Amino acid sequence: MIFAAGLGTRLKPITDTLPKALVPVCDKPLIEHICRKLMASGINQAVVNVHHFADKIEAWAAAQDWVVNSEDQLEEGKMLLRFSDERQQLLETGGAVHHARHLLENCGHFLIHNVDILSNADLKWLESQVQPEALATLLVSERETTRFLLFHPQTMRLVGWHNTNTGDYKLADDSISLDACARYGFSGIHIMSDRVFDLMEEYAKGRDLPVEDPAGVKFSIMNFYLWAAVRHPIYGVKKEDLNLLDVGKPDALAPAEQFVEAFRSEVPY
Repeated sequence: MIFAAGLGTRLKPITDTLPKALVPVCDKPLIEHICRKLMASGINQAVVNVHHFADKIEAWAAAQDWVVNSEDQLEEGKMLLRFSDERQQLLETGGAVHHARHLLENCGHFLIHNVDILSNADLKWLESQVQPEALATLLVSERETTRFLLFHPQTMRLVGWHNTNTGDYKLADDSISLDACARYGFSGIHIMSDRVFDLMEEYAKGRDLPVEDPAGVKFSIMNFYLWAAVRHPIYGVKKEDLNLLDVGKPDALAPAEQFVEAFRSEVPY
């Protein structure tokens, strides 16, 4: 699943007329960079959630000769894109996955990738790190950030988060102190078990979150993860040589072009 529904407020004024997914880098929209990376990793089907300028994203997909809308059309070099419609309301990251249940369940596990993240991540390697009991597996790294995910130092199970700017933090496991946790930056790339869907139903009902049919229900995936982590293992996987760029602001576009050129031999951007 490619998260592409956001308003792209950090990329204004570009996103006043264009969805973030279609912001060009090296003459290709961000979503195409992600799709081609997925295809090079053996993934030829993806769900894309849409909200901001949704029609433009769907029109772009329809115009690509390598994008198909039926499994019967899948062949080498082609990719099936299906859309999870959030036009009625943005559902946040957790609500987006919940809303796309009918497109994602019964597949064992599936990858989540932010549309504005460029990286040299080896997605096949990440899949090889998924433990059978894991509810989710999060790609993390040691990098400069103010928002850290916290993990048990021995098991790498997710136990919380920490915002070093505000000092705010949350721990799902009271048996471990903040200082004892291993802390890493999250990449926006993770693999979920399709067991998450029943748990998401339980999470939403337990918090009396308003479910607006057919619009969906809003909640953050990180809040859900920390709730679920009390009973279910959610692991972090650290990649030592991970290079990652968040193309979230206009001043990131020039570095993004340099990034694509620098990693062209490693990543099919």
